[in-house]
Amino acid sequence: MDSTRRLRGVAMGAGYFSKFQYEAWTRIPEVEITAIYNRTESKARRMMAAYGIPRYYADWREMIDREQPDFVDIITNPETHEEMCAHAARRGVHIICQKPLAPTFEESRRIVETARAAGVRFMVHENWRWQPWYRKIKEIQQAGDIGEFTHLYFRMRMGDGWSPDAYLERQPFFRDYPRLLIYETGVHFIDTFRYLLGEVTEVYANLRRLNPVIKGEETGQVFFRFARGATAILDANRYNEVESPSPRYTFGEMRIDAMGGHLTMDTESNLRLKPLGQPGAEVDYERANVNFAGDCVYFLQRHFVNCMLSGGEFEAHGEDYLKTLRVVDAVYESAAAGQVVKLAAQQVGKGGVEC
Repeated sequence: MDSTRRLRGVAMGAGYFSKFQYEAWTRIPEVEITAIYNRTESKARRMMAAYGIPRYYADWREMIDREQPDFVDIITNPETHEEMCAHAARRGVHIICQKPLAPTFEESRRIVETARAAGVRFMVHENWRWQPWYRKIKEIQQAGDIGEFTHLYFRMRMGDGWSPDAYLERQPFFRDYPRLLIYETGVHFIDTFRYLLGEVTEVYANLRRLNPVIKGEETGQVFFRFARGATAILDANRYNEVESPSPRYTFGEMRIDAMGGHLTMDTESNLRLKPLGQPGAEVDYERANVNFAGDCVYFLQRHFVNCMLSGGEFEAHGEDYLKTLRVVDAVYESAAAGQVVKLAAQQVGKGGVEC
């Protein structure tokens, strides 16, 4: 691809989360978003005014066909993704697509295979691992400062799902998801756990719904075992609250045990490293509470553009992300059966490549 010109992108969707993606694109000089599609024109017009997008289309197919962009940024509901990705792939348009990727694993697999067969580049907008604290933790892991990671514990308490009007103001479609906590939120953590600990070999899950106004689960505890011997526990809950000025900054608190010590993160993104037998110390690293969750949307989209221009491989390419989705399905299978579910050995992908 010619690296001397700007990449032309079009975008689909103007819901709650889309503003983070549109804002991040404005800070990437190698990109111009030339047009937007959304079912509700007034919402699209607000995004256009805020982020300098020149054209609106009421038909997303027409937008792709007329604009002939280099890539499409799909920020719509999961039920729409397969058709949109297939159309873009047939037109030779590269794709970045929000998660949840699709309502089922089979639909997700078809999306990935269709893009591959068409020869277009495909990346999932899985931004969690791009949060600056996880990038710093990965640096600490690779440097061997506390040795091999052996156990990870993450506790999330969002407090946005207890009221009679739960989720209506920000993301009302959450109320109708038959699967919620793991399908929509837990998938982020599963992908990040894979980023830090490798491939999952077994899971055991307990999931519950506490608020009767929603259809899916919002509370759960999930145990993971990894191929290299490490374990992890996700203790996640969107019902109860945490006393934090910004629950959606880190989404919770974490402890990682290792052969040579441990590492902790609080809800304000402070990292603390304690080698065995030595005093603990704060970890100095760069992060800011801008855009969303430490500016992870910008960092992901910056990576997408770097790889588009260099030809490098995406971290969250389609084949790798299917491994995360297999774990999601295993979690639900375990919760339904009340027993451990083992996953077949999966070839380790090429995650961690910096473009």
